[in-house]
Amino acid sequence: APGAKTLAPGHLAWLVSARTTEGLAAQAGRLAEWVAARPELDLADVGWSLATSRSVFEHRAVVLGAGRDELVAGLAAVASGQPAPGVVTGAVRAGGGVPRVGFVFSGQGSQRAGMGAGLHAASPVFAAAFDEVCARLEGELGLPVAEVVLGRGRAELADETVFAQAGLFAVQVGLVAVLAACGVRPDAVAGHSVGEVAAAYAAGVLSLGDACRLVAARGRLMQALPGGGAMTAVAAAEAEVAEVLAGVAGVCIAAVNGPGSVVISGDEDPVGRVAGVFRARGRRVRSLRVSHAFHSHRVEPVLGGLGQVAAGLEHRVPGVAWACGLDGELAADPDPGYWVRQAREPVRFADAVARLAAEGVTVFVEVGPDGTLSALGPAARSEEHTSELQSHHD
Repeated sequence: APGAKTLAPGHLAWLVSARTTEGLAAQAGRLAEWVAARPELDLADVGWSLATSRSVFEHRAVVLGAGRDELVAGLAAVASGQPAPGVVTGAVRAGGGVPRVGFVFSGQGSQRAGMGAGLHAASPVFAAAFDEVCARLEGELGLPVAEVVLGRGRAELADETVFAQAGLFAVQVGLVAVLAACGVRPDAVAGHSVGEVAAAYAAGVLSLGDACRLVAARGRLMQALPGGGAMTAVAAAEAEVAEVLAGVAGVCIAAVNGPGSVVISGDEDPVGRVAGVFRARGRRVRSLRVSHAFHSHRVEPVLGGLGQVAAGLEHRVPGVAWACGLDGELAADPDPGYWVRQAREPVRFADAVARLAAEGVTVFVEVGPDGTLSALGPAARSEEHTSELQSHHD
């Protein structure tokens, strides 16, 4: 809502800058001493003055705190060059200017019980957006989405497909609202698997109501699939994995997350045999904790139903660039059939990240409950572009 506080009670931000690292430390130290000697100062007034009445130089620090002690302690940490909670430091890149920002939305596997609970309690902006999404999803599913996601009851259900996908979408929409309230909006977006629905919403392709209908249908249909199957992450190039998979039935590539990061999916026995080949080659192999073998032939029974739901949704031209997870290309005229292909075919996250970098994105903000994509992003970047991947979660 207009005028709603991002955080309540409001945390304060004090900004300090200087031309050098040493100058930044000295500025922070002097400010800490000055504030400590003047207990009558209004802390919000200090923050306002620091942000609006002082020159801004290349080396910068932001100190966050709910009161005087936290803010002064943060300044002392900057002065001593030590990391501390609530303190962010950095330097403006050569050339300056406002960077192009890309939002990347994580997929199933990044969820956890209680995700978003802390931010829901602290941020009216997040709570309003999250609650609206959960109300819509609960109307579609008839399930207690908010109760499970926030860990208020039946936390063991949080990893079930229907709750995981619904919960991730609710948290991501809430985080988009928080970022927007702070003045951070994307120039481009991408998503990983179900995270693409949130990306499509953030790009203006789907309305909130239609995105909720899609997420609910996707999660409900996939939850109803027979159990079994397996997914395994393999530290190998796509071409090498494809060569091993040739002639092996019941297993396929489910995701290409980087030049040496692939996920395979399918029936348990062939997935295990392929994983054994790479383990024998000394490659890192990790089984994923999943309820179903996503992006494989095992999801095909639900594709017809998913297509029927998608056909009833309105798809708009993207308002910001959306790099699709199927091929990394920018969506120009999205169609309902995309969501059927997207559920079955491999996630090409590496291609999507490379495309965003090619579009001039230099700061990637992961929107989700953890730093899953932040770990993948640097390797997935195009070699011709330098980028920095940051995570935004609660």
